[in-house]
Amino acid sequence: MNTDLEIASMHDSIDIVVTILKSLANTDRLLILCHLAKQELNVSQIEEMTQINQPTLSQQLMMLRKSDVVSTRRDGKQIFYSIKDEKMVQLLNTLYQLYCPKNLINA
Repeated sequence: MNTDLEIASMHDSIDIVVTILKSLANTDRLLILCHLAKQELNVSQIEEMTQINQPTLSQQLMMLRKSDVVSTRRDGKQIFYSIKDEKMVQLLNTLYQLYCPKNLINA
């Protein structure tokens, strides 16, 4: 039976999954990631869209960078953020489909 192989394979990915779940386990970070799932944004755009004040936003963006969930691109003085892995976008879309209010009506 291949159960041992499946568990071993899962075990290899466990640290990655835990890191991703930790990045989602904060209201501000989840909100930031939801916006980034749609498009690349600079810090000012993220602040405006999320209404997260600058010190908190900087802290949460730093956490997302440390956990390797987002990538950055510099254009002059502006830093743009985007989600690094398409799997994260798929995960956010799945969470949206499962839990956003308009879909709860059909649940």
